[in-house]
Amino acid sequence: MKKFEKISSKVKFKNPWWEYWEDSYNLPNGNIGEYHYVNTHGSTFIIPINSDGKIIMVEQFRYLNSKLSLEFPGGGLPKGMDPKENALKELKEETGFTCNKINQLGVFNPYNGVTNEICYVFVAEQLQIGEQNLEESEELEIKLYSEQEINKMIASNHIWDGMTMAAWSLFVNKKEHS
Repeated sequence: MKKFEKISSKVKFKNPWWEYWEDSYNLPNGNIGEYHYVNTHGSTFIIPINSDGKIIMVEQFRYLNSKLSLEFPGGGLPKGMDPKENALKELKEETGFTCNKINQLGVFNPYNGVTNEICYVFVAEQLQIGEQNLEESEELEIKLYSEQEINKMIASNHIWDGMTMAAWSLFVNKKEHS
């Protein structure tokens, strides 16, 4: 397959979390195409496991779908920040927990036709409780679940967040192949 050749790029809109870009590129048939996408520096998701094996999740209201969403802690990756460093920061901010052990499970792109975002997924263990330090736009409730409960909530669509399901898939796959 031919790789499309980029002609130009321009930023159409920018905010602290992402940029909306428009590219022009050469199509294989010789025409010029236009591609609109969200450019980010990436994101991190963390699957925190406490000492009794329960997994910590956060529930929050999601504006675009106007409903509550059960998710793993995580957030956007600031430019120049190491993904592991950001995972530790997000874990502390959203749950109050810190950890002595953190390992990367893998990476994925949440929506490769719309964004170039790469999400780095980590598992955090040996947790110590602290205090949440939420951003102004965040209101989160901490929830604890077993692996079986999470699988049931995914199967019943109680967990509907795609990034949470992708992160869980990496976690389950890693466990099965360890």
